[in-house]
Amino acid sequence: MLVRMSEAAPLDPEDRKIITLARSARARNGVPEGAAVRDETGRTYVAGTVALPSLPLSALRTAVAMAVASGAKSLEAAAVVTEAEAVADEDVAAVRDLGGPGTPVLLAGPDGEPRRTVQV
Repeated sequence: MLVRMSEAAPLDPEDRKIITLARSARARNGVPEGAAVRDETGRTYVAGTVALPSLPLSALRTAVAMAVASGAKSLEAAAVVTEAEAVADEDVAAVRDLGGPGTPVLLAGPDGEPRRTVQV
Protein backbone atom coordinates (compact mmCIF):
# COMPACT_ATOMS: atom_id res chain seq x y z
CA MET A 1 0.00 0.00 0.00
CA LEU A 2 1.31 3.45 -0.93
CA VAL A 3 0.50 6.50 1.18
CA ARG A 4 1.44 9.98 -0.03
CA MET A 5 2.92 12.02 2.80
CA SER A 6 0.31 14.76 2.42
CA GLU A 7 -2.33 12.13 3.27
CA ALA A 8 -0.47 10.75 6.26
CA ALA A 9 -0.24 11.87 9.85
CA PRO A 10 2.77 14.01 10.86
CA LEU A 11 6.03 12.08 11.05
CA ASP A 12 7.00 10.51 14.32
CA PRO A 13 10.31 11.96 15.63
CA GLU A 14 11.92 8.51 15.40
CA ASP A 15 10.89 8.25 11.74
CA ARG A 16 12.30 11.72 11.09
CA LYS A 17 15.54 10.54 12.70
CA ILE A 18 15.99 7.60 10.31
CA ILE A 19 15.31 9.87 7.33
CA THR A 20 17.99 12.27 8.62
CA LEU A 21 20.45 9.40 9.11
CA ALA A 22 19.74 8.09 5.61
CA ARG A 23 20.24 11.54 4.11
CA SER A 24 23.53 11.93 5.96
CA ALA A 25 24.81 8.57 4.68
CA ARG A 26 23.95 9.55 1.11
CA ALA A 27 25.72 12.90 1.38
CA ARG A 28 28.73 11.66 3.35
CA ASN A 29 29.47 8.83 0.93
CA GLY A 30 28.49 10.59 -2.29
CA VAL A 31 26.22 7.71 -3.32
CA PRO A 32 22.87 7.67 -5.12
CA GLU A 33 20.95 6.41 -2.07
CA GLY A 34 21.16 6.47 1.68
CA ALA A 35 19.05 4.28 3.94
CA ALA A 36 18.41 3.58 7.59
CA VAL A 37 16.38 0.95 9.40
CA ARG A 38 15.23 0.78 13.02
CA ASP A 39 15.00 -2.63 14.68
CA GLU A 40 12.64 -3.91 17.37
CA THR A 41 14.90 -2.57 20.14
CA GLY A 42 15.22 0.91 18.64
CA ARG A 43 18.75 0.42 17.28
CA THR A 44 19.41 1.98 13.90
CA TYR A 45 21.52 0.74 11.01
CA VAL A 46 22.64 3.19 8.32
CA ALA A 47 24.07 2.45 4.88
CA GLY A 48 24.73 3.86 1.44
CA THR A 49 24.62 2.24 -1.96
CA VAL A 50 27.29 -0.45 -2.51
CA ALA A 51 28.51 -0.40 -6.11
CA LEU A 52 31.25 -3.01 -6.27
CA PRO A 53 31.38 -4.96 -9.53
CA SER A 54 30.94 -8.21 -7.60
CA LEU A 55 28.49 -6.85 -5.02
CA PRO A 56 25.89 -4.34 -6.18
CA LEU A 57 23.49 -3.55 -3.31
CA SER A 58 21.00 -0.78 -2.78
CA ALA A 59 21.35 1.27 0.35
CA LEU A 60 18.17 -0.21 1.84
CA ARG A 61 19.19 -3.83 1.26
CA THR A 62 22.61 -3.01 2.76
CA ALA A 63 20.99 -1.50 5.87
CA VAL A 64 18.73 -4.55 6.25
CA ALA A 65 21.75 -6.85 5.89
CA MET A 66 23.61 -4.86 8.56
CA ALA A 67 20.65 -5.24 10.92
CA VAL A 68 20.49 -9.00 10.32
CA ALA A 69 24.26 -9.35 10.77
CA SER A 70 23.97 -7.48 14.08
CA GLY A 71 21.28 -9.82 15.42
CA ALA A 72 18.09 -7.83 14.76
CA LYS A 73 14.98 -10.02 14.91
CA SER A 74 12.55 -7.54 13.34
CA LEU A 75 12.24 -4.02 11.95
CA GLU A 76 9.97 -1.22 13.12
CA ALA A 77 10.59 1.08 10.13
CA ALA A 78 12.90 1.83 7.23
CA ALA A 79 13.78 4.96 5.27
CA VAL A 80 15.48 5.56 1.95
CA VAL A 81 16.68 8.90 0.59
CA THR A 82 16.97 8.93 -3.18
CA GLU A 83 16.08 10.77 -6.34
CA ALA A 84 14.01 7.75 -7.44
CA GLU A 85 10.25 8.09 -7.37
CA ALA A 86 9.62 4.61 -5.96
CA VAL A 87 11.18 2.01 -3.70
CA ALA A 88 12.50 -0.97 -5.68
CA ASP A 89 10.58 -4.22 -5.31
CA GLU A 90 13.74 -5.99 -4.08
CA ASP A 91 14.13 -3.40 -1.32
CA VAL A 92 10.52 -3.77 -0.24
CA ALA A 93 11.00 -7.55 -0.16
CA ALA A 94 14.09 -7.26 2.07
CA VAL A 95 12.23 -5.06 4.55
CA ARG A 96 9.26 -7.44 4.52
CA ASP A 97 11.54 -10.45 5.10
CA LEU A 98 12.85 -8.99 8.36
CA GLY A 99 10.10 -6.61 9.41
CA GLY A 100 7.04 -8.52 8.33
CA PRO A 101 3.91 -7.21 6.62
CA GLY A 102 2.97 -3.65 7.50
CA THR A 103 6.50 -2.39 8.15
CA PRO A 104 6.63 1.17 6.81
CA VAL A 105 9.28 2.22 4.30
CA LEU A 106 9.60 6.01 4.16
CA LEU A 107 10.73 7.40 0.81
CA ALA A 108 12.34 10.83 0.92
CA GLY A 109 13.98 13.04 -1.67
CA PRO A 110 17.59 14.24 -1.52
CA ASP A 111 16.40 17.28 0.47
CA GLY A 112 15.17 14.91 3.20
CA GLU A 113 11.52 15.75 2.63
CA PRO A 114 9.32 12.66 2.85
CA ARG A 115 7.44 11.88 -0.37
CA ARG A 116 5.50 8.77 0.51
CA THR A 117 5.30 5.73 2.74
CA VAL A 118 5.11 2.19 1.43
CA GLN A 119 3.58 -0.39 3.76
CA VAL A 120 5.28 -3.68 2.93
